[in-house]
Amino acid sequence: MTNMLGISLALLLAAPALGQATSPPQDAAARLERFLATRPVVDGHNDLPWELRERHGSRVETTDLSANGDKLVPPVQTDIARLRAGGYGGQFWSLWIPATITGAEAVKTTREQIALVRRLVARYPDDLALATTSAEVRAAQQAGRIASLMGIEGAHQIADNDLSVLRDYRRAGVLYMTLTHTKNVSWADSATDTPNVRGLTPFGREVIAEMNRIGMLVDLSHVSADTAKAALAATRAPVIFSHSNAFALNPHPRNVPDDVLRLTAANGGVVMVNVYPVFVSAAYADWNARRGAEAKRLGIATNDAGMAQWTAANPAPRVTAADVANHVEHIARIAGRDHVGLGGDYDGIGGTGPEGMAGVDGWRLLFAELIQRGWSDADLAKLAGGNVLRVLAKAEAVASPARDIANDTMG
Repeated sequence: MTNMLGISLALLLAAPALGQATSPPQDAAARLERFLATRPVVDGHNDLPWELRERHGSRVETTDLSANGDKLVPPVQTDIARLRAGGYGGQFWSLWIPATITGAEAVKTTREQIALVRRLVARYPDDLALATTSAEVRAAQQAGRIASLMGIEGAHQIADNDLSVLRDYRRAGVLYMTLTHTKNVSWADSATDTPNVRGLTPFGREVIAEMNRIGMLVDLSHVSADTAKAALAATRAPVIFSHSNAFALNPHPRNVPDDVLRLTAANGGVVMVNVYPVFVSAAYADWNARRGAEAKRLGIATNDAGMAQWTAANPAPRVTAADVANHVEHIARIAGRDHVGLGGDYDGIGGTGPEGMAGVDGWRLLFAELIQRGWSDADLAKLAGGNVLRVLAKAEAVASPARDIANDTMG
C-alpha cells in the first residue's frame, strides 16, 4: 500500500495542470509532507464504528487497528497508521444505525455505538483522544493525538421525536446530527425518498432551535434540497454537510445544488467532500446503476462471482483524485474556500474509493492534486479542517449562554 501510494504520488506530482508552471516534483512532495506534519485533517464522516460492530463483532479490544486494516478479514479502510499518514488531527466517527431500527431499539443501539467509540479511544490512548469541543480538538492535536468526535446519522435515532434523547446524546459528547438518512422522518425529507413535508414541519424547526441551543451541529448531508433550504432559514448557527459533493458535477440526489451552496456560504457553513465514487463521478454512478440492474436481473448480489463476465465486458470508469479535486474546486468557486471541507465516508462505501484513495491515507493524493492546481497551504489548511473547526466554534458561541448540558433539567 505505501509503495503504491508513493508511486502514485510521484506520478501525480510529475503531471502539471494544463498551462501551469510547477515546482520540481521533489519540492512539491516535500511541501506535502511538511503540510501533513501539521495534522490538518478533521474529517467529517467515518463509518468505522458500524463496520466494527457488524463485521468484527464489536471486538474493539481484540481487533488490531494500529496498522494494516486493509489486511484484516474482512478489511477496513481505517487504521491508526493510515490516519497518521493521511495527516489526521481529528475524525468525526459516525454513530450510524440502519433507518429500519426505530423506537427504543434505535436509542439502545445508538448508545452502544457511543460506548464503542469510547472503547476505541481507550484502546489507543497514545493516538486518539475524545473531543467534545473545538478547544479539545486543538488540545488533542497539540498533544499529538487524533481528536475523536461523534455524530449521529439520522433523526430516526432520537426515537419518537423525543428531544430529551437528543439532549442525552449531546451530554454524551455527540456533536452533530444528520437530520435524515436514506428515508424521510416525520418532520424532514431525505434526498433519496419520496418528498413528504417538502421542507421542515414546525416540529422540525423546533429540533433545529434545540440543536442550536445545546451546541449541536446541524448536518444536512442526506436531506432533500427543500429541507436543506428550510434548515438554513431556521438555524442561528452555521451548518455542515458532513459528506456531500457538488450536484453540478454529478447530479446525484445526495449532492448539493449550487443554490444551496450559496445559501450555505451565507450561513457560514461548510460542505465536506465525499470520496464515494458514486457521488464523485456521474459516469461511475451510471455504471453502478447498470451493474445493479444486471445483478437484479440475475437475482444475485453485485459482488457475486456470477457478475464477473458482465464486469469484464463493462469495466468501471476511472475515478481519480482529480475528480475529487473538481468537486472541491466547484464548491470553493460557488461558496468560497471558507466553506469547503473533507468528509470521506470511509468504511461506509463498501471498500471503494478513487484510485489510490481507498483508505484514509488517500487525502494525500487530493492535497497533491490541489498543490499542482495552485492552492496555498493556508487554503489547504482551511479545506483540511480549519473550516469545520471554525463552524464548530461558532456553534458553541451561538449556544445558549445559560445552557448546562451536564445538568440540563429540561427533560
